[in-house]
Amino acid sequence: MREATVEPDAIFSYSAGISACEKGEQWEQALALLSEMREAKVEPDVISYSAGISACEKGDQWQRAVALLRELWAAKLEPDVILIYNAGISACEKGEQWQWALLLFGEMREARVEPSVTSYSAGISACGKLEQWHRALALLGEMRHAKLEPNIVLRRWRQRVRESELCWRVGLSPSQAEWLRTLSLPRLWCELSLQILRRAGGSVVTHGQRCCKMIRRGENWP
Repeated sequence: MREATVEPDAIFSYSAGISACEKGEQWEQALALLSEMREAKVEPDVISYSAGISACEKGDQWQRAVALLRELWAAKLEPDVILIYNAGISACEKGEQWQWALLLFGEMREARVEPSVTSYSAGISACGKLEQWHRALALLGEMRHAKLEPNIVLRRWRQRVRESELCWRVGLSPSQAEWLRTLSLPRLWCELSLQILRRAGGSVVTHGQRCCKMIRRGENWP
């Protein structure tokens, strides 16, 4: 009887403490409190797990975030599924783990959970950071099919993914593509610049400067 009256208070106290750690970006303390709960035989609830996953996501601890996500499903709790998955995908994005991010996307589909703009944004960013342009484009296609409106971060990634795909098609290296982005040219000029660089060969910088001068003077392409 005593445990039945004490445990709810204990869960509330622990969850409040873990949430405070999450807001203060103290993932180590959040995990320590979760460990204490297990030792005290107090079962973490949805709030405890959610705050712990979010704390790990903010602390770039993608492996720990995914581990807590697994524990949450094993405990057969009913969280706000989309928020939990988004935190997990964001943690993988920050840890540059595109495979794990896509794995979580696969789990969402199997569970018939519709990804949100935040889900796609983190997934595309995870793929883009590791130059997985085809996979990033596939996620962009899915998002368009779902008729979701991209946010500002996603619009920037969309442009970068498309430019990088173009660079890949004409055979430029990532470093050459990155240099072209520093030119801040409109996309049309960027595409034409890439084509002339591909044909001309030699020094990327030399021919890039030549492209810029031609653009400014309004000259025709050779």
